[in-house]
Amino acid sequence: MPDCKALNPQIAHRVHNAWASAYSAAAREARMVRQSLEVTMANRYGKKAESKVKRAMHERKEGTLRSGSTGKKVTSRKQAIAIGLSEARRAGGKVPPAPRKKKSRAKKK
Repeated sequence: MPDCKALNPQIAHRVHNAWASAYSAAAREARMVRQSLEVTMANRYGKKAESKVKRAMHERKEGTLRSGSTGKKVTSRKQAIAIGLSEARRAGGKVPPAPRKKKSRAKKK
């Protein structure tokens, strides 16, 4: 943007408005794209999921997060997120369903 302070105040206002209108369409479009991305990501998970994953990540960092059946210490970031999402699902939070495992078929001889 040009330096409007050096100009006459009446002219500076016109220069500023002309500059802003030239870039407003592109800026508006970029802002709309950003907002639409934020909305799609925000709608996917609820607050409960966020809090459960946050708690699981803190426990992992402290070294107190343990896996379910074996009780081994969890060190993987991805595993901590999976545990948090699983807890949120059980608590009734807004979380997409877990991916289904594929059934293995017996080989023909």
